[in-house]
Amino acid sequence: MYFTEEHNLFRKSLQDFLQKEVVPHIEKWEKTGNIERFIWSKFGDMGFLGINYPEAYGGMNLDLFYTVILLEELQKINSGGFAAAIWAHVYLAMTHLNAEANEDIKQKYLVPSIAGNKIGCLCITEPFGGSDVAGMRTTAVKNGDHYLINGSKTFITNGVLSDYLIVAAKTTPEIGNKGISIFVLDREMDGVSATKLNKLGWNASDTGEIAFDNVKVPLTNLLGEENKGFSYIMQHFSLERLIMGINAHARAEFALDYALNYMSEREAFGKTINKFQALRHSLVDLYSDMEINKTFNYAIASRLDKGEYVVKEATMSKLKSTKMADEVIYQCLQFLGGYGYMEEYPMARLLRDSRLGPIGGGTSEILKEILAKIIIDKKEYKPVT
Repeated sequence: MYFTEEHNLFRKSLQDFLQKEVVPHIEKWEKTGNIERFIWSKFGDMGFLGINYPEAYGGMNLDLFYTVILLEELQKINSGGFAAAIWAHVYLAMTHLNAEANEDIKQKYLVPSIAGNKIGCLCITEPFGGSDVAGMRTTAVKNGDHYLINGSKTFITNGVLSDYLIVAAKTTPEIGNKGISIFVLDREMDGVSATKLNKLGWNASDTGEIAFDNVKVPLTNLLGEENKGFSYIMQHFSLERLIMGINAHARAEFALDYALNYMSEREAFGKTINKFQALRHSLVDLYSDMEINKTFNYAIASRLDKGEYVVKEATMSKLKSTKMADEVIYQCLQFLGGYGYMEEYPMARLLRDSRLGPIGGGTSEILKEILAKIIIDKKEYKPVT
């Protein structure tokens, strides 16, 4: 229904690329927490960083299901941190450049981002704010030909090693969320500093806390219009949440496929353990949950690709798929018994990496309240005009 022969050829090409160019380095990057720069250029050379971006900037302008394939295959090399570094650059930072930046900014930042020569990060979450975007304290005060930005951000993927930062700050604090604007900052600007955070999972990616101390940002580095930042952020949440939903069903599918193969080879009491009814019935329950979420996610991706505003459905995707993935991977680790607890098998890392799903990009608790407002209170969220 969704994938053509061209999609399938793209998937095979991507799988081959990942096995050849990425998988041999994963263990090193997981240990060091530093993804070496050469791989970004290789992704850029293959066009993988510009799948859904305009050809004018070096992109391929392909439909959203090529993005779905990229997300799914990144989850199946068992490094949530590497996958996050890629999609945070391509679908968080670059999304704002493509949607809101002027032509000069696009040439300076979007073109090299697609080529893999510059890496970006998106800075919204703050130490005191968490999911409360409207409660951010970072400010941008206009001063002559520049803004002065002060404040801090945390839990930022690519927050330490990226070349530029897409930063949300309050330009008119007295009007709350209606006074937020979005800027692009160079890493080397005076007053920008970052500290790497030590995490439970996603070990290959660098996650940072970033401080801004009187950072002088030219007026021309404003993205879009002043005080429209909150609307821009909300506009892109549909894609971010759907991405995290797709990531979740893909890692759950990877875990189930691995467990199925393991159970077909592991013997106990004279037969392979995939013959024990308790395990068989548990696995088909989990597989059914994964398939239901995957089918839903594909349907929402198709609607988003057609330009529909799917904030409700994308929120549901992230809420349900990330919960499902945690449950699936937890049980798949159990299927492996003691080997599931060993680091040389994939489930331990999968379990750690998956646990961020219900937290990052808006916690499940926040998503439930958003959905309650839509479903119960009949609140309408509308796209930016």
